[in-house]
Amino acid sequence: MSFLSRRIKELRLAGMLLSRLPMGALKDPVPTLPDARWAYPMVGLALGVLMSLVAYLGMLMGFSNGIVVLLVVAFGVLLTGGLHEDGMADLADGFGGGQTKAQRLEIMRDSRIGSYGVLALGLTLALKAQAMFAVFASGAVAWPLLAIAVSSRFFMLAVQEYLPPARADGMGFNASETGGWRIWVGLLVMILSVIPLGSAAIAVLFAMALASLALGFQAKRLIGGQTGDVLGAVQLAAECAGWLALSLYV
Repeated sequence: MSFLSRRIKELRLAGMLLSRLPMGALKDPVPTLPDARWAYPMVGLALGVLMSLVAYLGMLMGFSNGIVVLLVVAFGVLLTGGLHEDGMADLADGFGGGQTKAQRLEIMRDSRIGSYGVLALGLTLALKAQAMFAVFASGAVAWPLLAIAVSSRFFMLAVQEYLPPARADGMGFNASETGGWRIWVGLLVMILSVIPLGSAAIAVLFAMALASLALGFQAKRLIGGQTGDVLGAVQLAAECAGWLALSLYV
């Protein structure tokens, strides 16, 4: 199999993992999840493009910025199947309701959502939507959507790269691998995506890195590493932090 064919398969696998976009069936040999991790930001790029199209369509139809923001947020949830939102809710329930590592991990595996999860998810989405409203009102739409969708998925990759898996099974374990060129490709894609943000890029990346670092630190302290829920929560927290930082520059 050629180099390009392998990379395309890895990109498709990343798309299957992080979105509900149709990727078709992969034929043998199928790449592993660690092989596909470099493409997380590329999946974010595709999602950002689609959300930008929805934003412009909503504006063309005459909807207010507030409604356009809610349409974009809802469409983003639809594109990912609520993957990251589910991770945020599960993480909040586990970290807030468990007293030991085992209890926290057990709560995080429970599909039911509790009060901590409702509060964390509701507040995060509300903050993100309000920050997006401020940015959209300034006239900036496409590049912020692209840059933040790409960058937030790079920070998933970074946390996965540097935190050990907290379980001996699950997505966090199956996708875990460190070293090699893959994180550097993800980093390059992220840097290219934020260049159009100009002077705001540094503040946006700093805010996203800080949010990711804080969640990663708590995950290491409370459950010993990362899981699929931790990575999903990192993406959503980094995305929210990025929009909040960008809203200060418009």
